[in-house]
Amino acid sequence: MEVILVIRLSIEGKLKEIQEDRSLKEIAERYADNMKQIVAALVDNEMKNLDYIIEKDAVINWVYRNSADGYRILSRTITLIFILAAKRVIPEHNIIVEHSIGNGLYLERKDGEALKHEELYLIEKEMEKIIKEDLPIERKSVDRDIAISLFEKEGYADKIRLLKTLKKEEFDIYTVDGRYFSFHGYLAPATKYIEKFRLHSYYPGVVIVIPTPESGGRVPPFKEEKSLAKIFESSKKWTDLLDIGSVGSLNEKILKKDIDFLIHVSEAYFENQVAAIAENIVKDGSISMVQIAGPSSSGKTTLAYRLAVQLGVHGLKPIPLHMDDYFVDREDTPLDEEGKRDFEAFEAIQLDLFNKDLLALIEGEEIELPKFNFITGKSERSGRKIKLEKKSILILEGIHGLNPKLTHLIPEKKKYKVYVSALTQLNMDSHNRISTTDVRLLRRMVRDTRTRGKSLDEVFTEWRGVRKGEKKNIYPYQDYADIAIDSSLVYEIPVLKKYVMKLFDQYDREGIYYKDVKRLKSFLKYFIEFEEEENIPSRSILREFIGKKGEEA
Repeated sequence: MEVILVIRLSIEGKLKEIQEDRSLKEIAERYADNMKQIVAALVDNEMKNLDYIIEKDAVINWVYRNSADGYRILSRTITLIFILAAKRVIPEHNIIVEHSIGNGLYLERKDGEALKHEELYLIEKEMEKIIKEDLPIERKSVDRDIAISLFEKEGYADKIRLLKTLKKEEFDIYTVDGRYFSFHGYLAPATKYIEKFRLHSYYPGVVIVIPTPESGGRVPPFKEEKSLAKIFESSKKWTDLLDIGSVGSLNEKILKKDIDFLIHVSEAYFENQVAAIAENIVKDGSISMVQIAGPSSSGKTTLAYRLAVQLGVHGLKPIPLHMDDYFVDREDTPLDEEGKRDFEAFEAIQLDLFNKDLLALIEGEEIELPKFNFITGKSERSGRKIKLEKKSILILEGIHGLNPKLTHLIPEKKKYKVYVSALTQLNMDSHNRISTTDVRLLRRMVRDTRTRGKSLDEVFTEWRGVRKGEKKNIYPYQDYADIAIDSSLVYEIPVLKKYVMKLFDQYDREGIYYKDVKRLKSFLKYFIEFEEEENIPSRSILREFIGKKGEEA
């Protein structure tokens, strides 16, 4: 008597049965409502490609193209398609992925020469052809030596450099149209999964834009971020000079115990940026207030302190002004879409009182600062009075720091606006960028679990709201800044790794953020840990997150 295997599946909460092993793609074709929107799946809380074979009972949840995970998958896929098309059009030149910019991804030729308009036109047509051909994108694991051999043929020196620094014996590679690639993360199963894209010539390279989770399936217009583009350009110059543009080169330096110089240079680079701001302010001579804004965990607090020191060197007297003290009473705090108090909303600030006090200070009057009582949720009198002296200067730090409405009563000539973000120029390799958002998240994880008693689940949950607030309250105003600076340190991820991996190793496989933990954990495995933490200066911006020397983690 033939025994028929029955596999029980929970597919987005609905129970189904299959009688033989099947791929996720086959299961989706049979049971999913909208197959075209599915790009991957979570199987028992783990991300899997659609060619993954289900051999036992499992819980399946689809990953849709308009989700954050779906967007990452499609971004990698369109990158592969561009690189493959470029290999067909300009085979003598390699393409490298540099960084995100606005709502797109910036790529350029490895030799730094400009991509010509004719070349971009031909590449775009070739991309359309590749998508139409519906080429399968196959993922497979190979031995280290085989991977190195394949990458030698493709001319991927930085990928080889990375592989040689790791103890892993097997590596995942992708193959399509007889060419080999490595992407750290999942791709769509075939080129046809890219439905829409747009190329924007952005000298000397190109920006690729695809539909975002917020764009309703349309390719949004490219949003240029001029201030950030300048930062990336400046940062790239010095990382290239130090031969530290990829993780492989950083790992080599850590393995050789040759990182002290890199630490000092990284710290000096940040300090030089701060010193330049101070010099600009002093040279102007009319500035009464510095406004500092940036996304979460970008290092605003450390920047404010370091800038105060630099201004002090020039004989000025910095006075910090905390926006938190100007919160409206908790009962008056606006609600978000979920009916929760939105403390990051612009309307959560006593705007009229704030501007009134600022104007009074700049006009030479003495004011009494309010104080927000976080226990009672009420604004109170503080008894603290301040007055700007001849050489005094206000330093205002907060998420709304660049919103023109925040200081609308203050003449522009009296203000100097600074935007700060951790815009790492370190990439995994030529085709895999490191997300600046992920770097900030790692910083926040370490800080909030260490000093604020937060669990990893709480950090992830809050992060969703934080990111939403950044898109609404910070990013639209970043180009209002007089200057933008980069707070990233090229060596920081190997330092953060040991703190974060402890948290990840303790995380429950059934936890709601397990897929996010696994993604970041997989990413961190490519970094060699940096153990000599005592070599990190006590005033480093990294100390804002890992703590001072001698503190318990």
